[in-house]
Amino acid sequence: MASPWIAAIGALFLWWFSTGAILMVVKRADRADASAHANATLWGLPFLALGIAATVASLEAVTIANVYLGFIAALAIWGWIELAFLTGIITGPIKAPCPAALLGHSRFSRAFGTVAYHEIALLIALVVLWIATAGAENTIAAMTFTVLFLARISAKLNLFYGVPRINTEFLPKPLAHLPSYFRYDTVNGLLPFSIMALGFTTAIFLQGAMSATAPTDQVALALLTSLLGLALLEHLLMVLPLPDAKLWRWMLPAPKPE
Repeated sequence: MASPWIAAIGALFLWWFSTGAILMVVKRADRADASAHANATLWGLPFLALGIAATVASLEAVTIANVYLGFIAALAIWGWIELAFLTGIITGPIKAPCPAALLGHSRFSRAFGTVAYHEIALLIALVVLWIATAGAENTIAAMTFTVLFLARISAKLNLFYGVPRINTEFLPKPLAHLPSYFRYDTVNGLLPFSIMALGFTTAIFLQGAMSATAPTDQVALALLTSLLGLALLEHLLMVLPLPDAKLWRWMLPAPKPE
């Protein structure tokens, strides 16, 4: 477990499996009754609680086990907030499609209204994590959440301003209005900057992981490098026509026959 390569592979697996698990839960709720989405969010609360407890436990000492524990804790907290978003429990005050004629600042304000509560929840979690880890030597939980937070903000802005390729296949019923706020277009001015920034940051973290001498630093930087690489790939897939949906489609319940 001290190998940075094992850490990187573990991060990739956890990202893939946790994403698929959340999608599976939400898609099954889509097929059930009206209370299923709220029930799914409630049943996920133990993961949030475990994530908080694991974060606190990971601060006790800088060990390889605690580095992994802090990383997994951040994913658990992030995962529950994402589950609450996808089930429509924590979204925003606006739950209707965007009027076609709406442009500029009005369109941006309305788009933010569809996700406002979710963004506030993520920001609160981010601030609380940094406060909780202030003064601690092991800040991997806060750093992990920061990478996820900044990458998600960048992705959402790019979807709003316009990209050539948008995958809406896995959007659940409570978020059926969101695609009306996305824009299919040529590459917007933000996307190249986002890709360059993510590519540069990934390279810096990779160099840090390769040059670090302490095993704990190697593992922590490898975990973060993997997340940054995944964020970079997410942005590249807004342009490249690759079948990324196949990574999870086989995990999801088959659609109901018409």
